[in-house]
Amino acid sequence: MKILVISHPCVTPINQQFYAEVEKQTGWEITIVVPSNWKSEYGGKAIAPERWPEYTGKLLTIPTWMSGNIPLHVYRATFTKLLKEISPDAIYVNHEPYGIATAQVYLANILSINRPIGFFTWQNIFKQYPFPFHQLQQFVFKRSHFAFPGSQSAKEILREKGYDGPCTLLPGAVDPELYFPRPESIDLKDKLKKSEDQVLIGYMGRIVEEKGFATLARALNIIKALPWQLVVVGAGDYQDEFSSQMNSFGLQDRVNYLGYVPHPEAPIYLSAFDLLVIPSETRENWKEQFGRVIIEAMACLTPVVGSNSGEIPNLIKATGGGLVFEEGNAEALAEQLSSLVIDASLRERTAEQGQQAVLARYNTEAIARQFVNEISRAVHTLS
Repeated sequence: MKILVISHPCVTPINQQFYAEVEKQTGWEITIVVPSNWKSEYGGKAIAPERWPEYTGKLLTIPTWMSGNIPLHVYRATFTKLLKEISPDAIYVNHEPYGIATAQVYLANILSINRPIGFFTWQNIFKQYPFPFHQLQQFVFKRSHFAFPGSQSAKEILREKGYDGPCTLLPGAVDPELYFPRPESIDLKDKLKKSEDQVLIGYMGRIVEEKGFATLARALNIIKALPWQLVVVGAGDYQDEFSSQMNSFGLQDRVNYLGYVPHPEAPIYLSAFDLLVIPSETRENWKEQFGRVIIEAMACLTPVVGSNSGEIPNLIKATGGGLVFEEGNAEALAEQLSSLVIDASLRERTAEQGQQAVLARYNTEAIARQFVNEISRAVHTLS
């Protein structure tokens, strides 16, 4: 069977790993189309496509207009010629259903080969879109043979927006061969700690206001008498403001800013952390969609303290790999951080429970199997 995947996330090679697992399970011939240039959300830097070593299928690049803009980007190609040349048995558009690029591929399918086609969505807030995005979304809904929401809340929103077709959950996944407690993290931990008794509190992700950094600063000030060191991995426009807040509390020496870390190195840092903090805060147009770094940390035997924004509490409660606090509540965050900083045995028990749950329920092999089953169903139903 031949599968065509259109995916701007696959510009980042680790996101192709999922399809390498699908290849391994099925022997399917997979072709992935990615933008030839894509602006990163980390500082707007352009990402050049690279191949994941284990992915053996074709990786095609097409230039885009509005690179980096998920709803507005457009591929500078009609796709009709490409669809005829590849002649896939199914087409998976790994984009939100309201995006112009999604409708672009759907239209090309109608005008050329008319094969089973579907989309992916993380959206977990109901939004009324203006013209033409509402119309594009409805166009996609009516012509979809399958859909993959990334969370239960995204599935509920999808139904609320009017999609009534086949729908299969496809949450984030981790590869246990990549995400596991790394022995080299021991040296890294020693370098990051300023004293032997310090507990490393880690953060990995975008440094933006809605990720709850103001609340984190206040919480850390509350527990400043405890032995901890904060390590921030990532980049974003809120770093200067957060640094100023930490300085105002006299905590400037207790935070390390490491900047962006390549994906292959992420497990080393997650393994070095004694705990990971995810203090995200819901906004009118955003709430945490999943929090892949949560399951990545748990796979590395690192417990998590997360807010109750979006899917975070569901994920932590489902795995038992961490503690939840009320978003925006610095005192509640300080209490949960304090529990894990003080109690090493609690950190160990929580970490072990989280790792076991993640490896059982969120491993790449299991999630890929769900994808394979749904694509197979769609193809066989329409054949």
